[in-house]
Amino acid sequence: MASAAGLLLALLVGCAEEPLPQRRLTVDDCLRHVELDRIKEALQRCDEVVKSFPREPQPLNERFLLHSLAGDDAAACQDIAKAKAVASKVPQNKLDRLLRNDLELRSASCRD
Repeated sequence: MASAAGLLLALLVGCAEEPLPQRRLTVDDCLRHVELDRIKEALQRCDEVVKSFPREPQPLNERFLLHSLAGDDAAACQDIAKAKAVASKVPQNKLDRLLRNDLELRSASCRD
């Protein structure tokens, strides 16, 4: 009887599911699946994106929006200032024009 219980236990332990592999973060992940009642979670995910892409202004620009939605204007303005600094190192023809316009408009809103 004890060997049958041991065999059953071994089978159950051997059948444990492996966790699914997580999808790699992309530069576009800050605003993916954002729910207004879960802004904190979106900000945490975006923090990881910002860390993963330190030379990209887009995640900082998108985190500006999340901070704004959370009511943290100071953090939003810090992000947009960092995004502009990062963008200034990107050649004019390599940075998306819409992103460049977003950075200018959002930066201006921080000065007002």
